[in-house]
Amino acid sequence: MEKIRESSVSAVIGEKVPNFGVSEWIQGAPTNFDQEKDHVVLLEVFQVNCPGCFMNAIPEAISIYNKYKDEGVRVLGIATAFEDFDKNTLENLKMLAETGEVIGETKNSLSMYGKLQDGNKLSYKIPFPLGMDNLTKTTGEISQEKIMQFIYTQIPEFDSQPEDYKNQIIQKVKDHMKSKEYSAETFEKFSLQGTPSAILVDRKGILRDVSFGQSGHVEAMIQKLLGED
Repeated sequence: MEKIRESSVSAVIGEKVPNFGVSEWIQGAPTNFDQEKDHVVLLEVFQVNCPGCFMNAIPEAISIYNKYKDEGVRVLGIATAFEDFDKNTLENLKMLAETGEVIGETKNSLSMYGKLQDGNKLSYKIPFPLGMDNLTKTTGEISQEKIMQFIYTQIPEFDSQPEDYKNQIIQKVKDHMKSKEYSAETFEKFSLQGTPSAILVDRKGILRDVSFGQSGHVEAMIQKLLGED
């Protein structure tokens, strides 16, 4: 499980959900939130090189898919990348979907726990649609406005901090932004903290929950949403 904070205020819990970014669907029919009216939608956001995603989150999403697919719940998977851009690729996602083969830290961890078949393949098949987040190569100068927007989402009381501290934070954020090779649309639009992350949308297209890591409340939340008019 990897953690990071990104800036984006496009998606707000309790308001109409914006569509997530997807560059290519590699399994299942293309769709998005605005095409899933009258469904409760669970969007599972993961990275191919993320052991926690495959140990816990994706098996949980598969369980929810099997249990609620006939009750008006749609489960979708989007692979993103905010690090390890050489491993979290469209090619590796396609390989995963077609053969079950995993790579990098995912392979190492699952192998250590005896959860792989034939040395490098998942012991389960992902049954729901899978797509790749929309990644854009980052270029050009990083604006002061973008740096400050990022800081204020993390440190609301930033302006009242000592000058030395403020300068250090600005430099750290600038270095972080420079180190990013790509910007990932879904990851940033929903201000995700890392992977795995679960995004829940109700039947009316309202964003109801965004959670990072092993929250354990997703199924209970889905049952609640199914019970609503």
